[in-house]
Amino acid sequence: MPALTNVVVVAACLSLLALLASCASDSYQVAALQASDAGDQKTAVSLAKKEVERFSDKCSPTNRVECGTLALAYGALASYQILDRDRRAGEGSFIQAKGALSLTDPMIRASATGIVYRDVSEAFWKAGDQARAIVVFKEGIAAGADQYLFMSSAARAAGQRPANRQSTD
Repeated sequence: MPALTNVVVVAACLSLLALLASCASDSYQVAALQASDAGDQKTAVSLAKKEVERFSDKCSPTNRVECGTLALAYGALASYQILDRDRRAGEGSFIQAKGALSLTDPMIRASATGIVYRDVSEAFWKAGDQARAIVVFKEGIAAGADQYLFMSSAARAAGQRPANRQSTD
């Protein structure tokens, strides 16, 4: 990727992370990520479920304030479930993430979509299901994900590069 594209991707990610930090000061997400990095997927799943619970009542067709955060929480949960070899639960959480994405504010939807699809694709990749990882990657493109999606292993395997389109952040 050209240097300018890297800067844009990093800026978009930092913007979304700042948004998440402001929304989730007592986040279970950090602990879940640490558990997953340590190889304890069951603990990561348990903590990610608590993160989903924190935001599940804050996203609806009439109250869209935390829908992006909920989508990210479901995406992370799906990733941990897939890494824990519970593909069925992971696919279910991924469906829930897509539902929350459909309600997400259009100003951040592309970034949230990029993160959710990238994380789920990467989880399938790491779990050894490269074919599903590539399908999820391609679905992310069709769903309007931003350039963050292209930081996945599936993107590299498929030889895909981001289109020159404006980020919504």
